[in-house]
Amino acid sequence: MSMQTAGDIPLQVTSENSSSERRITPSWTIGQLKAKLEPVTGIPPLSQKLVLKLGSQQSVPMEAADEENTQLGVFPLAPYAEIHVTDTRPPGARPNYTDPSSVPKYELPPSIYETKTDSVLAWKKANKLGRFDPDAPSLETAKLLALQNEIKERGIAVGKRCRVGGEDAKRGVVMYVGDVEEIPGQTGAWVGVKLDEPVGRNDGSLKGTRYWGQEGDAKFGVFVRPERVEIGEWPVVDDLEDMEEI
Repeated sequence: MSMQTAGDIPLQVTSENSSSERRITPSWTIGQLKAKLEPVTGIPPLSQKLVLKLGSQQSVPMEAADEENTQLGVFPLAPYAEIHVTDTRPPGARPNYTDPSSVPKYELPPSIYETKTDSVLAWKKANKLGRFDPDAPSLETAKLLALQNEIKERGIAVGKRCRVGGEDAKRGVVMYVGDVEEIPGQTGAWVGVKLDEPVGRNDGSLKGTRYWGQEGDAKFGVFVRPERVEIGEWPVVDDLEDMEEI
């Protein structure tokens, strides 16, 4: 974070998505510390809430009326104590660092992939596996029936409230149930959900085919398999319900 000095104190800095040991200089101000913690935690300084945890002792909020001039030395810093950084932004405004599905991936064009001799596809062809299995049609039928049964057992239907993957930040409404030809190699029913927050991957359309909604709903839509959908009377998340009156 900066050049160490003799007075630096080793502390454990934690947040929802990170944990690391850092050396803190007591002469830093709270504002300086928050600026240095942004690349560590991914949380902007204005959205950071700092708490100093000293083992079994009561936690100490690290805050002040003038954070740009209040030095860290006024707090009971101790070696290897913990500074926990909380993100005060609404859930829908926070980047999801644990969801790999949002990371762009390179996709090899099918026409090139099918010509490779050292691929999984070539191995399946040689060993008559998957769709190259003589009994593949019956296996495909069984898979489709299993997906249909999953939809029925879970009570999935257009218009019902749900949440996706058990995450409260991904609540929404079922907008589509059926095949999605734009997802290659994945036959069978998909569930299209319009999320309450912009934490999805599309606007209800895929590769030019619109399944619901209209342009402008970017990142509110997601297509998932039935097993990831939980039907229930999930209310819309109210990011303001815990705010104190101003």
